[in-house]
Amino acid sequence: MLWLKAFHIIAVICWFAGIFYLPRLFVYHAMAEDQATRDHLKIMERKLYRFISPFAVLTVVFGTLLIAQNPDYYLRAGWLHVKLLFVVGLIAYHLYCGQIVKKFANEQNQHQHVFYRWLNEAPVIALFVIVILAVTRPF
Repeated sequence: MLWLKAFHIIAVICWFAGIFYLPRLFVYHAMAEDQATRDHLKIMERKLYRFISPFAVLTVVFGTLLIAQNPDYYLRAGWLHVKLLFVVGLIAYHLYCGQIVKKFANEQNQHQHVFYRWLNEAPVIALFVIVILAVTRPF
């Protein structure tokens, strides 16, 4: 179980590193005025999204395997249900970021940099809630 937990945490860290940085690239992209910069950011966004996507999958896989180690406890734990709700939200956020990557790639961005600055804050809130729930197991 400790190995699963270690790999779960590693996958989460790698996923979050990208989830924190990708919207920052969107901010720069929305602010970019010259085509060369926008083209460079398109490449960075696409590569980063492709890099972090497997870590999102691994996070879910290792988390599921951890739950499977003691399903009687975990499936009755209220804190886990809330945590999983936030994880589902993060997966939706991740997929939404993928749609934004495609929009930038096709020169179809519809938002200003301020929108992406706010978008960048959502995973921070989710991270706080998820870690606090996983560590304290309050209910």
